[in-house]
Amino acid sequence: MSSPVIPETFDTVVVAGVGLIGGSVALGLRERLLARRIIGLDASAAALEEALALGVIDEARTAPGEWLGRADLVVLAVPVKVLASLARSLAPHLAPGTLITDVGSVKMGIAAEFEALGVRAFVPGHPMTGSERGGVANASAGLLENAVWVLTPTERTPLTALSRMRRLVEQLGAAPVVMPPDAHDKLVATVSHLPYLASLALTHMVARDERLSLLAAGGFRDLTRVASGDPLMSRDMVVENKVALREALHSFSRQLSHLADTLDDPEELLLAASEGKRTRDNLPVVKRSLLPPKYDLVVAVPDKPNQIGAITRILGEASINIKDIEVLAIREHGGAIRLGLEEAGDVDRAAALLREEGYTTRNRG
Repeated sequence: MSSPVIPETFDTVVVAGVGLIGGSVALGLRERLLARRIIGLDASAAALEEALALGVIDEARTAPGEWLGRADLVVLAVPVKVLASLARSLAPHLAPGTLITDVGSVKMGIAAEFEALGVRAFVPGHPMTGSERGGVANASAGLLENAVWVLTPTERTPLTALSRMRRLVEQLGAAPVVMPPDAHDKLVATVSHLPYLASLALTHMVARDERLSLLAAGGFRDLTRVASGDPLMSRDMVVENKVALREALHSFSRQLSHLADTLDDPEELLLAASEGKRTRDNLPVVKRSLLPPKYDLVVAVPDKPNQIGAITRILGEASINIKDIEVLAIREHGGAIRLGLEEAGDVDRAAALLREEGYTTRNRG
């Protein structure tokens, strides 16, 4: 059994922006039983309707208001261009103890905005994960598993707020990394925003010569994958980080010039190629889950003796094999565990059996 991480649990969570990442955070909170109620805030009524239909949120709101005062946690998951204006509209309604975070890919601007608003319990964050397929329909709690989640506190961020966010990130299955906002923006400019512009440049070259498109095979498609992202959101992302990105572009230009020079020196080019291979081969591979999410079942466990024994007995008598048990949450009045089951068909059977015995369950997916 995995060692439990003491979780951060919330009565009411507000997710502002119910797209891919906001929806994934909401599902992670829901599936790990870390939130009693999740409210979606979004200007798009259609997005909210879809999130409600998919069971991602429990309640929908299209505008901020006094209702925000009951939120224990607020997650800002809107595009970086509108983060500051959203912060200004939310701030007057938030309770002093509300924990606030965001998931934007640029941190300096929003960190300064919340400091100017006098909101102290704000911990800027950036989960380093995503997909070319946007929207809440493609959200998944598994998108966060084992992902690096950068937290960028400022000098005024309370240590208690940072500690709470670290625990929450760990409980969602991600790996928290703490660094200053400016350091984050410089690093992300190189590893995320620069590759996007490089992808655009390559795809533009192909678009201007139809012969190139006939020859663009798997390698080219892999190299330009990020160009398939949402154009508006991608544009706003790189523009918001333009200072650090320009520095990264200058460094990239120097590297390209150096490589151009090595075309006349095969040995030097071989050294550069060998270094590139070593670096690329040593990049960490993110494994989203040790077990397929569809084989997992989360069970709410009341604060009574021998609950794990009772659950395993119920499933054992039905010949349902449990391959793994993980403690997800510990609460004053109970907690939650994840059961890793051997076959996909076992999930529904196990859920039905446990519900008959009075347990609350939720499939992961």
